[in-house]
Amino acid sequence: MSHLLGGFTSASTTRPTLYNLRTMSTERPFDSIDAVRERLEEALYFTERSLATSIFLALKLEKPLFLEGEPGVGKTQVAKVLAEILGTRLIRLQCYEGLDVSTAVYEWDYSRQMLEIRLREAAGEIDLQTTRKNLFSRDFLLRRPLLDAIEPADDDEPAPGRRPPVLLIDELDRADEEFEAYLLELLSDFQITVPEIGTVRARRPPVVVVTSNRTREVHDALRRRCLYHWIDYPSFEKEYKIVRAKVPGAPEKLAREVVAFVESLRGEDLYKRPGVAETLDWMNALVALNENALTSENVRSTLGVLLKYQEDVELVSKETVETTLERVAGEGRVP
Repeated sequence: MSHLLGGFTSASTTRPTLYNLRTMSTERPFDSIDAVRERLEEALYFTERSLATSIFLALKLEKPLFLEGEPGVGKTQVAKVLAEILGTRLIRLQCYEGLDVSTAVYEWDYSRQMLEIRLREAAGEIDLQTTRKNLFSRDFLLRRPLLDAIEPADDDEPAPGRRPPVLLIDELDRADEEFEAYLLELLSDFQITVPEIGTVRARRPPVVVVTSNRTREVHDALRRRCLYHWIDYPSFEKEYKIVRAKVPGAPEKLAREVVAFVESLRGEDLYKRPGVAETLDWMNALVALNENALTSENVRSTLGVLLKYQEDVELVSKETVETTLERVAGEGRVP
C-alpha cells in the first residue's frame, strides 16, 4: 500500500471554492449555535455548547470535524445524528489495521473489464489505446466509501435541494499512518486523485466527521486540516438526562443510582472505564430484569454488561460494590 499512499506533506494552502455562503445556508440549515444544539437535543443527543459550536463551525466553514475521546462517549453518534437532522446519507468507513485504497477509496471492476476485452476481441475492435482509455473510465470504477462521498454514483445531475452526505471516518487511530497520509488530500481539498482518471473533486463537499479513541497519536498534518474537539465523560446531570431519554421506561430512582454508580466506578483503576454506551446497556439490562433499585446482588450478576474485561470484573469485588453503593446513597443524588 505504501507505493500508493506516499508520505506526509505540509498543509495545502489552496482549496477550490465550491460554495458561497448563500448556497451553503440552504445546504446546511443552521443559522446559529443554539439552533445546532436544539436540533441535536431533538434527536436525543445532549451536548455542551462547546461541541455545538464546533459542529456549527465545521458546517459553516466546510471543514472536517475531528473528535477524540474515550470509547463510548458518543463520538460516532455525532455523525449519525447529523445525517439524521440534515436528512442525508451517512457513509461510514470503519478503520482497521491494514485498511487500503481498494477497500476505502476505489478499485477497478476487473471482471467487467475482462468481459469488455473479450467482447471487443470478438467484434474485432483491437485499438489498444482506445480500449485502454475505455476500460479505465468511470464506467468500470467501483466506488468505495471515500470516493462515494466525494462523487456519488448518482451525482451526474444532482437533484435540486439534495444535500451532500455525511462521511464518518470512524476510529482512525486503528488504521495505519500510511492511510492517514492518503486522507490529507481529501480533508484539505475534498478531492481524490485516481491515477488512471485524474483528480476527482467534490461538487458539494460532504460533511466529514473523523473520530479517534486515541489508542495512538494521529499525525499533526491531519489534525491541522480539521476542527478539533475532545468529548469527555458526561456530568452526572447530563448522563442522567441521556438515560431518561434513551430508556424512558426506567424508574427514576434506579436511573439515578445507575448513573451515580457508573460515575463512581470511572474513578477506579480500570483497564476500560465504562462509557455512556455501557451505561445505557446496563440500564436496559436492569429494566429487562424488572429491577427497581441497585443491590449488591444485581450489580454483581450484571457486571458483564457494564465491564468488558475479566480483570475489571475481578477488581470490582463484593466489598467494592457495597462501598460504592454506600457512597452513592450518601451523595444525596438518589431520592
